[in-house]
Amino acid sequence: MDRILSMLGLAEKAGKIASGEFSTEKAVKSRQACMVIVAEDASLNTRKMFQNMCSYYQVPLYFYADKERLGHSIGKQYRASLAVVDEGFSKSLESKLKMLEKTE
Repeated sequence: MDRILSMLGLAEKAGKIASGEFSTEKAVKSRQACMVIVAEDASLNTRKMFQNMCSYYQVPLYFYADKERLGHSIGKQYRASLAVVDEGFSKSLESKLKMLEKTE
């Protein structure tokens, strides 16, 4: 079982996820997003938009999983992007994502 995706599911149940391009963008721009995750198979346009936005607003950005798995983990259809709007969940997810980067 993927610990990152299951943690995203918990965060969604707790109401701490903004998902979909529009909601993610809104969370970043209103400074509610603690971190953003974009699907690895998201379009180049989407990737670039979030890279620029997240660097401007200084929000950590990660590329993880594919659209289907990302959406499925939060009980939705495909999701190319989501924002975690909770400090605790974001810190925990970040540590897992950083460990993953080290092993790759």
